[in-house]
Amino acid sequence: MKQKLLKIYEKIEKIRNSKVIAYVTGDRANMEAQIAPDSIDIFGKHLEAIGQTDKITLILYTLGGDTMATWNIVNLIREYCTKLEIIVPRKARSSGTIMCLGANNIILTHQSTLGPIDPSLNSPLGTKVNINGQELALPTSVESVKGYFNFAKYELGIRDSKDLIQAFLKLSDTINPLLIGDVYRRQGQIKMIAQKLLAYQDCTKSKKTIINFLCSDSGSHDYAINYKEAKELGLNVELANESLNELINEWYEIISGELELNNPYNPIFELVESNSKTYKYIRVIMDSIKYGREQFVSKGLLQKTMMMPGMPGQQISDNRSFEGWEKDADK
Repeated sequence: MKQKLLKIYEKIEKIRNSKVIAYVTGDRANMEAQIAPDSIDIFGKHLEAIGQTDKITLILYTLGGDTMATWNIVNLIREYCTKLEIIVPRKARSSGTIMCLGANNIILTHQSTLGPIDPSLNSPLGTKVNINGQELALPTSVESVKGYFNFAKYELGIRDSKDLIQAFLKLSDTINPLLIGDVYRRQGQIKMIAQKLLAYQDCTKSKKTIINFLCSDSGSHDYAINYKEAKELGLNVELANESLNELINEWYEIISGELELNNPYNPIFELVESNSKTYKYIRVIMDSIKYGREQFVSKGLLQKTMMMPGMPGQQISDNRSFEGWEKDADK
């Protein structure tokens, strides 16, 4: 871990009178990562090093991930502290927002965003599309399914039950009915989890209203909720003061550089000046002063190779040798 980061964590701990853990799942284009079950054990290592404490400040940057992993992480952190607060330097979307619901308070900047928590499932049973000769399944969301039937009923005027059944059968030609059922089941599960987690917050509005907005009323999974709207929604949010805001921005600049968040991954550009390159890309970070850093990395070799005889040009092979968590040698 860089000494600059260590100094930032020390200053934040002093300002917030807490112990700091930073958790980042990178969103570098074509090298995205997400909240996953394998993070739970890593959190456990940091928490064991910290020990029982009154308050933990979690610095969180993520586009989301596994809902149940999120639930387990929040519950695990709370086993080690009385109060949990979460700082969102830039984004904590989807399952990241669910994690924020489990905090006593959420600290945002003017650049921070939360987002809807409606489920979106990636499954081989989803709608198939062909991209560059590869068949891929698109994510399926509750709101997309609802939107389909609302369009049929209110825009096309289809109200007869037999016609609606035909509309469902038409949809099931594209999306497996089992997946539709699973998406609706997940929505119920997310609402239950959100209700349990919000018990830790002193909300200024009805928890049911908050959950309904986050699950469906926002209209789109891409909807961004900034500080002002989060406060109007009724969440217990706090705007970072000037000194904390400076530390948060400094932290983000360092992390953004380490994970190359603003530099889309493209093997072609990686091999502009050579025919091969060994690489190590950091994709997830978890930091604390007591434990140091554990990071999820991808390592391998990029290499230009000749195409088959008679075919012009070259292709690039990506020989990945390692992908997983490792302890950073520089504590």
